[in-house]
Order: sequence, then C-alpha cells, then structure tokens
Amino acid sequence: MKRVMLTVAYDGTAYSGYQIQDNAPTIEGELSRCLKGLLKEDVKVIGGSRTDAGVHALCNVAVFDTQARMPGEKISYALNQRLPEDIRIRKSQEVSEGFHPRHCDSRKTYEYRIMNTAFPVPTKRLYCHFTYVPLDTDRMRQAAEYLVGEHDFKSFCSAGSQAESTVRRIYALEVNREGEEVIIRVTGNGFLYNMVRIIAGTLMEAGRGIWEPSHMAEILRKEDRKAAGPTAPACGLCLTDYEFDLKSYNLRVL
Repeated sequence: MKRVMLTVAYDGTAYSGYQIQDNAPTIEGELSRCLKGLLKEDVKVIGGSRTDAGVHALCNVAVFDTQARMPGEKISYALNQRLPEDIRIRKSQEVSEGFHPRHCDSRKTYEYRIMNTAFPVPTKRLYCHFTYVPLDTDRMRQAAEYLVGEHDFKSFCSAGSQAESTVRRIYALEVNREGEEVIIRVTGNGFLYNMVRIIAGTLMEAGRGIWEPSHMAEILRKEDRKAAGPTAPACGLCLTDYEFDLKSYNLRVL
C-alpha cells in the first residue's frame, strides 16, 4: 500500500464544491470516480481545502491510498485522460503513509478578483465578481491591515462551520488594482467557512466608503457574523498557492 498526493486544478463553476455529496457533482466525487475506474480499487480521496460551490483552484491537494503498481508520478497522466476538461491533475507524487493535508502545518493563498468597471466583461464573468460602484483601493488596503496577524475571526465565519476554534493567522493581505480588476490576495495558516469571501465583501464595503477602515477592529472585537460585511460571490475566488514543509512531513518525490 502506498499513499499518493495529487495537486489538483479546477474550474469550480459546474460543481457543488469540493467535498463529495450524494446528489450533486463535486470535485472529490469526480476524482474518486475516475481513480476507481483507473486503478480498479475502491479509492477514498482525502482533500486538503474544501472549497465551496463555484470556487476555483490552481493547486488544491488530495491524497489517497492504493495497492496499484503504477508509479505515483505516472498517475497524473493516466488520470487526466479520464477526468472532465474542467479538472486537471498538475502533479502526482508518492508521499509518506502518515501524511494528511488537513493535519499538518500549511500556508494557503487565495485570490479574490473583482471586475470594477462600468459594464461587465463577458469573458471574466465566471472568474471575477463584477461591481460598477467605484472601489477605493487605498481604503481597502488600510482596512486589510487590521486583519493581518493572529485573531479570532468568528465575525468572518458563516453559520454551519464545524471548526473547533475560530482563531486563525493571516500572514499577508494585499489589495491591488490591475487595470479594471481589483485583486485581494490573502495568505494564512487556514481559513474558516466562507472566511475569505466575507473578508472580500467587508473590504469592498470599506472601499465603497460604507465604513471607515478602522471599523475592521470593531468587527473583530464583536466576534459576531452580523458585524461584518456580505459574503462575496464564489466566482471571484481561487486557491492559488498551497505550501507544505516537505522535509518535515517526509514527502517523497519519485
């Protein structure tokens, strides 16, 4: 028996999130279905980041155990022949048997993209949230500074979260404008249910002038979801980087 790690990229538009569901298409469901057909085994896939419906990823992580003789690095090529075109394995590799992506230290980076112009751009509609209301990125940057560091992010967590603790650490939170797009980029040691989308929605409120940037401190202090801004739509969100300490967890690249 060996454990294989997959680096998975996907367009989440057609899927009801990452985690497998009985009556809806999911990323995990497609991975399990195609792996079972490829390896002729009842494969159980363990996912790293459980992205929501409509959220995209360039580098999510999944692991599974197999008795197949196929080398770990070759599984990506064979699996990509079976997966739908909106899911691709970017890399596969054998890892240590005890490696579990949700039970070890990691750093994740998400980007939230906002098309901020007078009219929507059709080719961006699946990958950016559109708003014609002008956004002041300087105000958004000032507001973002209050969230950097370790805090209780209960105000930025949707109801239904199963997390034991709402304390998380954000290492960096940037807001930049590239042409007509405003890009929010956040790196942390983990994120709560809808946390990044709520951060994006709240920063947009500051950018519109609804709140002063300093109000972010009060939102954190209240530890109440109702104190923060709206949850931004899923289409603008993408998991862009997912880092592990390979040496600490004995990941073996064959």
